[in-house]
Amino acid sequence: MAQGESELVQVGEATIELVRRGRGRPLLLLPGEEMLETESGFAAALAERHEVIALSPPGFGRSDRPDWLTEPRDLAYFCRAVLKELGLGPLPVIGCSLGGWIAAEMAVMDDRIFSHLVLIDPYGVKLGAPTERDLVDIWQLAPQKVAALKWHDAAKGQRDLAALSDEALAAEARNLESFARFCWEPYLHNPKLKHLLFRIAAPTLFVWGANDGIAPPAYGEKYCALVPGARFAAIAAAGHYPHLEQPAAVLGRVSEFIG
Repeated sequence: MAQGESELVQVGEATIELVRRGRGRPLLLLPGEEMLETESGFAAALAERHEVIALSPPGFGRSDRPDWLTEPRDLAYFCRAVLKELGLGPLPVIGCSLGGWIAAEMAVMDDRIFSHLVLIDPYGVKLGAPTERDLVDIWQLAPQKVAALKWHDAAKGQRDLAALSDEALAAEARNLESFARFCWEPYLHNPKLKHLLFRIAAPTLFVWGANDGIAPPAYGEKYCALVPGARFAAIAAAGHYPHLEQPAAVLGRVSEFIG
């Protein structure tokens, strides 16, 4: 699988990394907190029809993390600035997990930047009562337990960390640190976001792993119901990363939706 071309874009006081691959109509890809999507087979398949622009939010990949950033909404401002700097939009976006949350924040800020919005198992809203837990607390569980909840087929989530370079391991650790920094409190949501989702004007598709043990499909269906006209698609035999476990099924849904 050919790797994409990496570049750095200066926006405000931060340098933001993006990776381009393929040709055709531009498509923004906002990876999840583990940054598994950028060099995935899923991204490669998208690149057969689009110029895929995988953007690393501040604190992830090689993007800077200014000290004043405290929440995913802050990251969304920088991602919007990158699109403006590159002269992109309206364009389709695929946001995965944390990237889906960021995409939703961007969409409520400006309803003109996305032509289509695809959210794959996103976090971002609190739907239950104050004493009810919508999402599994991943920071209180052993890594093996978290992996078992994230993946329908645990073997697909296995990674040989011992084979990674020191630089790659440092990047992994930084991604996890940034995820905790931005999403610890309040836990995996912005209390205001659910009240603003009515502002999303772009056609929206929620794609959800039917076996997601972190963010269950019932959470996704309720999230979807808050976005005007949004559709919901459950992917069988898939956990929190359906696009990585069942890429053909997800690509079919996405291609049909965005054209």
